[in-house]
Amino acid sequence: MARTGVRYEDVQRAIDTLMAKGDAPSVHKIRETLGTGSFTTISEHLREWRRLREENRDVPPPQGMPVELQELAETLWTQAQEAANQALAHYRQEADSRVDDARQQAADAERRAEDAEQRETALSAHLTQIDQRLEQRTSELAQLRTEHEALQKEEARSKERLDELVRRLEAAEAEVKRREQAHQQALEEQAETHRERLAQEEERNETAEARLMGLLDQERQERQAAEKAHAGREQRLTRRLETLQEQQSALQTDLAAARQAQHDAEQARDNAEQREAALRDQHEQLKARLEEQERRIAEQTEQWRERERQFEQRLWASLEAMREEWRSERTASPENGNDTPDTTNPA
Repeated sequence: MARTGVRYEDVQRAIDTLMAKGDAPSVHKIRETLGTGSFTTISEHLREWRRLREENRDVPPPQGMPVELQELAETLWTQAQEAANQALAHYRQEADSRVDDARQQAADAERRAEDAEQRETALSAHLTQIDQRLEQRTSELAQLRTEHEALQKEEARSKERLDELVRRLEAAEAEVKRREQAHQQALEEQAETHRERLAQEEERNETAEARLMGLLDQERQERQAAEKAHAGREQRLTRRLETLQEQQSALQTDLAAARQAQHDAEQARDNAEQREAALRDQHEQLKARLEEQERRIAEQTEQWRERERQFEQRLWASLEAMREEWRSERTASPENGNDTPDTTNPA
């Protein structure tokens, strides 16, 4: 079937133009007249034109041409057409088979590319989910770190308070020592005169020391409770932090695997695209070879037509020579003129 582009009417007008100039129509001459069109399309239109001309041929054979010569010319023409059609059908069948194979390979490559794209889409969705989960775990980890920093600050404040209490205790102890030294000095100076007052002072000192020891024990107990509570919270936060770090490591491993799978899918898609491009190049090469083979067949057909035309010319020349010889013999032998049939007008 002829492809769109050059129509049969265009080829017919080109043939009429060539015949008006006295040139025999051929694929090359028709293409030169049109200035466009493929050899395959022009050759098919030219065969259609010749077929129609053969079907509508109503012109009688040339006068004086023997029936044997006419049958021989028709036989040669039929054989030439059959040989050309068989060669063209063989080449066209082979080219169609290769084109079908190339199309099948291209379709397989397209299906593989579609499968790779689907896998890539699924992997991208999975990768997005992993990224979201990783962001969520990162946010939780940041929150835990913030809480851990707050606890560290609170611990620092507790240590500052404890240090302040220790300083107060040390100051109280220093004050007790100072007072004890002053009292001892006073006792030494007034040993005899102030014995009763010394006893009172000792009693007051013991009371103050007891109160100071009570405060010290209370501060120590509060410090131990705070350290114990802080150690417990720090241990819980550490365990939770380790759990989140393990989850983050697992998510990072899944993310690396997903990215590797995505990379493999992209590589497979690139390979499929490269194979598809190679198949397209092969298809174009087969198409070019088919057109070249059709052009060669058209040239061979034209050579057969040229040989046929030369053969017809030689036949006409031989016929003219026979006519001249017959006329010469008829002129030389007028007495036999009535017995020899007139073959100049077989109609």
